[in-house]
Amino acid sequence: MTTITTRTVEYPADGLTMFGHLALPAGAGRRPAVLLGPEGPGLNDVLRHRADALAELGYVTLAFDLHGGRWFTDPQEMLARCTPLLADPDRMRAMGHAALDVLRAEPRTDPGRIAAIGYGTGGAIALELGRDGVDFRAIGTINAVTTGRPGEAARIRCPVWAGVGSEDPMMPAAQRDAFAAEMQAAGVDWRLMVYGGALHAFHHPPIDHPDQILLPGVGHHPRHAERAWHDLVGLLTECVPVTE
Repeated sequence: MTTITTRTVEYPADGLTMFGHLALPAGAGRRPAVLLGPEGPGLNDVLRHRADALAELGYVTLAFDLHGGRWFTDPQEMLARCTPLLADPDRMRAMGHAALDVLRAEPRTDPGRIAAIGYGTGGAIALELGRDGVDFRAIGTINAVTTGRPGEAARIRCPVWAGVGSEDPMMPAAQRDAFAAEMQAAGVDWRLMVYGGALHAFHHPPIDHPDQILLPGVGHHPRHAERAWHDLVGLLTECVPVTE
């Protein structure tokens, strides 16, 4: 396993001081980069470990923050913050650009080889950055088959891969169909993977936290979690391979 380095990076966004997790691969040269977005509850150790895993594969990775360092254990608190955010594309884009600026400013980042991966709310932000015309090499989302304002998906310039559980009540079949129709109408190179029997946040392992409350329809699916990670890494390998 290669040696990586990590550090917390502070930056302003959405009226808050955000605390992102930056993971750097071994070596000194520029590398392709990944902007990594968390689910609605916020940035936690699960996502930090995923950033570290991507750095071990050779990607400069910034796991960005949504809530100024908070991680919500109460879903109602989370929804009170995320619901208006998800309804405001310009606000999502501003948050995403703030994090992207941090990633681009890192000297190890190759600014011409950046991908975005996001889960839930973080995935919606990744898609909105694509709809805003950011020149990503790839966009991958889990639990985020969100649609945007009419016509703006035509600004997406890279392949889009989306994964979702078949039994996810927050991303039901009608939402999946709307996302597919939007991508197809815009001429995007898109793929949608539906993981049979999986609920919302199927990729996220259980957290032993005494205050954690889960919404109905949320549950871990270990086999599909592993498959989804493999599929995301495959997207990066295809679209933004690590080269020395």
